Amino acid sequence: MTVDLGWVDEMKTRARVTWSSGDYDAVVDGIWEAGGVVTRLAGVEVGDEVLDVACGSGNAAIQAAQAGGRVTGVDLTPQLFRAGRRRAAEADVTVEFVEGDAEALPFEDSSFDVVLSTFGVMFTPRHEVSAAEIARVLRPGGRMALATWDPGGTVGDMFRTVARFLPPPPPGSRSPLLWGDPEHVRSVFGDRLRLEFAPAVITLAGDGEPEERAEQFMAVFPSLVMARSLLESEGRWEEAEPQIRRAVEAMYRTPPTYLLITGTKPL
Repeated sequence: MTVDLGWVDEMKTRARVTWSSGDYDAVVDGIWEAGGVVTRLAGVEVGDEVLDVACGSGNAAIQAAQAGGRVTGVDLTPQLFRAGRRRAAEADVTVEFVEGDAEALPFEDSSFDVVLSTFGVMFTPRHEVSAAEIARVLRPGGRMALATWDPGGTVGDMFRTVARFLPPPPPGSRSPLLWGDPEHVRSVFGDRLRLEFAPAVITLAGDGEPEERAEQFMAVFPSLVMARSLLESEGRWEEAEPQIRRAVEAMYRTPPTYLLITGTKPL
């Protein structure tokens, strides 16, 4: 039986267009803390071979390099690498940025001691496939640490609010917020890794009142830039904007919660 995977290609095309719009790097400072958290949880040490999956502009990758790792960052959207290379140079570290798909990582089996991802791999279309790829490229005894948004937190509320005004996702796709559910994560990894979970809270870095910060965020965050463009073309932005703005302001009033996922590959 032939399986129609056209929806997967559609989602990846959407992702490339979305994450190359706006200015994702402008919001990275706000979540920089999480990159350091996953780096420490994974125990990155001098000489470790480290992969940052869906690395964006290098949130976790750069901090893993500062810890002494030999770091590769992989992302579907290479437009983000310019900012990543600038950030790496400013930190005086080396990160190799590679264009690639988290569902088909361009690396041999057992290539890395550590795999990291901060709010990145959760946006892949097929959760089981990206989980299997993470496990595949880890060496036996290798460590994984991921940060994924809590579906019940203020960031989860923001994504759901935006989604209410957008066309439904392709049939077959699942919400990225499922990565914030430990049972879902266990189901996609199966017995490939020994998993542990811990809740976490992040205070989004930056200055200003929630209203001001929400205004800045809405002007640059790729998902919101794309949503506004679409809704304006349909004459629906005035309807959606107040609800979206309230959801974004809530992120700056109530610190977002997220899930820390750690895993070890059996020897």
